[in-house]
Amino acid sequence: MKPLRVVFMGTPAFSVGIMKAILESEHKLVGVVTVADKPAGRGQLMHESAVKVAAKEVDLPILQPVSLKDEHFLSELKALNADVFVVVAFRMLPTAVWQMPEKGTFNLHASLLPDYRGAAPINWTIINGDTKTGLSTFFIDEQIDTGSVIKQVELSISENENAGSLHDRMIPEGGKLVVETLNAIANGTATTIPQSEMKESQNRPAPKLFKENTRIDWNKSIEDIHQLICGLSPYPAAWSTFTNPKDEQKNVKFFVTRKHQGTKNDLHSIWSENKSIFIQLKNGVLEVVEWQMEGKKRMKTAEWLVGNSVSGWKIG
Repeated sequence: MKPLRVVFMGTPAFSVGIMKAILESEHKLVGVVTVADKPAGRGQLMHESAVKVAAKEVDLPILQPVSLKDEHFLSELKALNADVFVVVAFRMLPTAVWQMPEKGTFNLHASLLPDYRGAAPINWTIINGDTKTGLSTFFIDEQIDTGSVIKQVELSISENENAGSLHDRMIPEGGKLVVETLNAIANGTATTIPQSEMKESQNRPAPKLFKENTRIDWNKSIEDIHQLICGLSPYPAAWSTFTNPKDEQKNVKFFVTRKHQGTKNDLHSIWSENKSIFIQLKNGVLEVVEWQMEGKKRMKTAEWLVGNSVSGWKIG
């Protein structure tokens, strides 16, 4: 096998793990493309992406275009003389970019395509209560997440698993899958299948997460609410509003909950018992284990109840 020259494109911590797997492979990582630095935080200090930080540690060439169609960027990218581009959690690429390398540009997506195309596949697979998910590599085309699939690997989802733990488990598996895909391309053995020919898929979307679709609807079943909380934990977190006895409305984020059968109180009532907080739903009781009250840090409800009470509180 002749090692490939690879340019890697990515931004968040998830991408870093995949980039490191390529660095540890036989292939040669010749450059990295990531987002431009931007001000963040109260002090508006310039923030570097996780991929840039990791690339600097190993002295890789780093390109940070504001526009992916910029002629100077395209010239620099072409000068890296890569055989293939690998994309993980980046941006939609213009044709001039993804068609540049001789052996193509492929993406690693955190789902079993064609299910969960979109920005938040890890979250939505848990929100929807799936028991299995996976990772896919596919050659990029003109649309988002629609290209022909090269390789896939399945992963099980355990009961009560949250998005954070699934995210972390996917990183080493994603690294292996990307290296296997590079090896197949290098050996000339890579085969593809159009997503339109793939069976056993419901083609469910994975749209971006906004304030509107992360808010808890307390009229839903305990299963749906619990899965929403798991699927959004630790970030961005499912949320709701509570009203205290002073008629003050507080935003509350939820991180860890447990399901209990039966009815112990009036619908939508909230109470504390045995150092836990409980909410009565239409088909069960939801125990809140960890939450974050507006203006406070994330904590276990047992800790919050020391000096606080939910007596007289109302949902919404």
